[in-house]
Amino acid sequence: MSFPRMHVSLYVSNLAASVNFYTNFFGQAADKIKPGYAKYILEKPSLIISFIENPERVQANFGHLGFQLETIEEMTNCLNKARLLGVVSKEEIGTSCCYAVQDKFWATDPDGVQWEVYYFHEDAEFNDPHYALEDATACCMPPVLQKEKINLSEISPTSSCAPSSGCC
Repeated sequence: MSFPRMHVSLYVSNLAASVNFYTNFFGQAADKIKPGYAKYILEKPSLIISFIENPERVQANFGHLGFQLETIEEMTNCLNKARLLGVVSKEEIGTSCCYAVQDKFWATDPDGVQWEVYYFHEDAEFNDPHYALEDATACCMPPVLQKEKINLSEISPTSSCAPSSGCC
């Protein structure tokens, strides 16, 4: 099978707030807006994402969505633009999450959906100890509005999340 474009649909509590956030975050206006509905069609990455206003169906503990960038330059440019727009909720440079060394930032929409934007450097044999919290849902789901940089030289392989812990 071949899938030329991915589609995601999310329930949101306030469509206007979500459209404002995603127009900034995606850098383009919605392709379609109807009562209680908005849709963006992104060319790169190839994604169709729609939002349906239905506060009762917004789900907690969803996890996160993300975009992997192809170069460090793309990462730097995207991070700088996101900073200017005020949508960065956390920055992590040189972190090890999901057993990969990454540079990343997070943006959180009005309903708490977290977007990870990252550049993959290389595989790693451990997770960042920042994610080795008792609450396994903390991995790859940063607290909003917290900026933290991790020094890789201070990380030990024994401080990682346990396999199958639900960490990533």
